[in-house]
Amino acid sequence: MIPASAEVASFHASRWRRPFEWWLDGVDQGWALKAFLSAFVVIWTAFLIVAYQSGDLHPDVLETWSLGREFAWGHAKHPPLMGWIAGVWSLVFPPADWSFHLLAMLNSALALSIIDLVSRRFVRGDKRLVILLLLFLLPAYQFHAPRFNANTVLLATWPLATYCFLRSFETRKLLWSIAAGAASALAMLGKYYSVFLLVGFVIAAAAHPQRRTYFMSPAPWISAIVGLLVLGPHLWWLVTTGSTPFDYALAAHGGSTRANSIKEAIQFALGVAGYLALPAFAFCLMVRSHLKKFVSDLRRPDTGLTLLAWIFAVTIALPPLVAIALGTDLPPLWSLQGLFLPVVIAVAATTFKIERFDTVNLAVAVLAIVLVCVIAAPFHAIYRNTNAFGMNRNFLSGAALEITKQWREATDMPFTTITGDDNLAFATAFYSPDHPRYRLSLGEPQLTNEDGWAAMCFVGDARCIGWMDSLRPEPFIRSEFTLQTSLWGQPGLTKKIAALIVLPSTRIQPERTSGPRRGPSREFMTSEAEQSVR
Repeated sequence: MIPASAEVASFHASRWRRPFEWWLDGVDQGWALKAFLSAFVVIWTAFLIVAYQSGDLHPDVLETWSLGREFAWGHAKHPPLMGWIAGVWSLVFPPADWSFHLLAMLNSALALSIIDLVSRRFVRGDKRLVILLLLFLLPAYQFHAPRFNANTVLLATWPLATYCFLRSFETRKLLWSIAAGAASALAMLGKYYSVFLLVGFVIAAAAHPQRRTYFMSPAPWISAIVGLLVLGPHLWWLVTTGSTPFDYALAAHGGSTRANSIKEAIQFALGVAGYLALPAFAFCLMVRSHLKKFVSDLRRPDTGLTLLAWIFAVTIALPPLVAIALGTDLPPLWSLQGLFLPVVIAVAATTFKIERFDTVNLAVAVLAIVLVCVIAAPFHAIYRNTNAFGMNRNFLSGAALEITKQWREATDMPFTTITGDDNLAFATAFYSPDHPRYRLSLGEPQLTNEDGWAAMCFVGDARCIGWMDSLRPEPFIRSEFTLQTSLWGQPGLTKKIAALIVLPSTRIQPERTSGPRRGPSREFMTSEAEQSVR
């Protein structure tokens, strides 16, 4: 007989688990995953809004918004998908920090929901959520995702292309073959790095025991034709514009010595192992009593899992080889969109039941991490008010508002063009209530044809200041001002910025007037040095 006191203790000890078990019971009913991802979007968007009160959006996000202002088949740095998404988003939502935090988290939630589609090809019930919970132990979907750029759009496009390829290989049906080609092209329109995923599809299909059946069917050829058709306008753009994204990629990431490239390749492999270490440790704890069985299951995977294993192997092994051959760098960050593959493979390969007790423990651990982050959010904001973000993110919106104020004091003509330091220029395009157009790179010849424009540089940036000093436009106003951040009434960091306003040829105001200052809620104190007007 079990003592009554022990039964009571057991009841109280298990009572807190009941909400989690109820949630897990709803997985195959469909509502549990929706509730999980909805809560994730709401909570993590709120976290980003609070945690980044001391800093503006990452310049990559500001660049993405600028690219999305006009539809184009390509851009100077990257393929156009990120700009298309930002452009469509901006038709509904305003240019504000909160709206792009929300976009980033919706993209992350979409990625996880598509990964669940892949998982459902192999598992049901608790294991579906085990996969997503393990993915939350990666930095990809919470900390990498907010930087909405060419890398983070791959979080959703890679699993989408993988799912469509998997279905096309399994069924060889027309619609899935079309979907596989279109989704693969979409991944390429996100970033050319996706070529490794496409090579992974080809090698996985060629290495699979059913390769003959697949390649003798119309499926792969339909996928290839559809992919080329979807990519066609962008490929034409590349041909007619001189392939500028490839020039940028080589300039930004090329030029490494063979020794440095080998070092980058090793760091890439170590980075991948580091990213997967925590999910792997957590999963090993969950299957600790079945480790031998788990190893045995991995040796006899489902045929679909074999495809996924080949795709993962290629996307991890091929980039370092290419980096060494071309002499380029290779940040481990570029691997994050493909790390769902080993997690799906590991969980789906298990033929034994993962104990509900361990699944609940994993859910509680993930929830605890989220709660710690939420509690830490205001402290992170306070810390960053006196300890700078990288890329001068503490000052971007303040500089944008100040140059807009100076422009309005100098002329009543529209503020249409901004250049200079890229980060400041992108920020001005986004945060200024006038939303001037960004002009690419210092000293762009097209600026000579603009009737009035402005530029900013951080004082101390020798290249940017040297470019500004070399200009002789007429008439112009040259000034310097100092920004100091202020968070919840507490003064923070200071930064000095040089500004240049090239006045329009007509309608210069005789007196200074102050225009309205609209923008984010962050406060800045501004002190201006003397202006020189010529």
